[in-house]
Amino acid sequence: MSKPFAASGSHSELEEGDRLTPRFDAAGLVTCIAVDAKDGAVLMLAHMNAEALALTIETGEAHYYSRSRGKLWKKGETSGHTQKVVELLVDCDQDAVLLKVEMGGTGAACHTGRRSCFYRRVPLKGAAADARLEFTGDTPRFDPAAIYGDAPHQH
Repeated sequence: MSKPFAASGSHSELEEGDRLTPRFDAAGLVTCIAVDAKDGAVLMLAHMNAEALALTIETGEAHYYSRSRGKLWKKGETSGHTQKVVELLVDCDQDAVLLKVEMGGTGAACHTGRRSCFYRRVPLKGAAADARLEFTGDTPRFDPAAIYGDAPHQH
């Protein structure tokens, strides 16, 4: 695939310009946060390469790059838990993307079957080495083994 984005210009153009010139890291990725378009709940954090970002823009459906599997994937392709992009925002220096999405399927964004990948909290004001995760109450909406089998990190 040819490069779909122009190279970044000056600092001023990057931060104040009207051109999308994403700054991909050394691995060719930008960080992407997906939030629920209705209530703003953080659903997941993933990464996009240039192809995933371009496909997301062109189709209106979230596409990501799986670092663990080393390949492009369309959210919900296996599970049916698609993400229709309502709005795509880029941060000030264009090295992070925020997607406001409408979830398809059961509404679960996480491969564990939960609505959000952020279903555990870390207690504050204690010794970090002793921190025990607390569940938020976001219980699974589907059985991951029934959808993915034993394959790890499937979304």
